[in-house]
Amino acid sequence: QVQLVESGGGLVQTGGSLRLSCAASGSISSDATMGWYRQAPGKQRELVATFTSGGSTNYADSVKGRFTISRDNAKNTVSLQMNSLKPEDTAVYYCRAIYYRFTYWGRGTQVTVSS
Repeated sequence: QVQLVESGGGLVQTGGSLRLSCAASGSISSDATMGWYRQAPGKQRELVATFTSGGSTNYADSVKGRFTISRDNAKNTVSLQMNSLKPEDTAVYYCRAIYYRFTYWGRGTQVTVSS
């Protein structure tokens, strides 16, 4: 059983920063691809950033240059540093892990950016 627990969400003003963290526990290793997704009210869940086991990162165009995903394999954590936040970044942010044929999701953490 794998559990993903997100933390670090909150309310921030436009232009501010937040750092999200996701802690993975259970039967998971550095072979997993970890990532962050988000879902705004009335919209579909979308990719924000991913970090593969090989060290490759991928970002949505809307966050390139502002967000940075990082990973600590020793601690089984993945983080998302979010800078220059905009109101359109407001969403519930979810951590996802793909490990072999299994996909796991966290419960999400709310990020609200006020204008």
